[in-house]
Amino acid sequence: MTDQHSYYVILFKSVSYALKAEKILKQEGLPHKLIPVPKHISSDCGVCLRIDVDAKDKIVALLSGKVDLEEIRKLAD
Repeated sequence: MTDQHSYYVILFKSVSYALKAEKILKQEGLPHKLIPVPKHISSDCGVCLRIDVDAKDKIVALLSGKVDLEEIRKLAD
């Protein structure tokens, strides 16, 4: 077992997609945080959404068909 806290980051093809996704998640009251893309991840967009592991499935289902997601990666602190 590890002490590290795992989370997901959702990467987008553009900042506008990230902002649209953030707006949708705010309206639904779902936990998230808009953050810079971690340096070890290559992306065309400079921001991504950090989400909790427990909320991933609900958030991905909510965004599907509304926002183009580029990639979802699991990371740890």
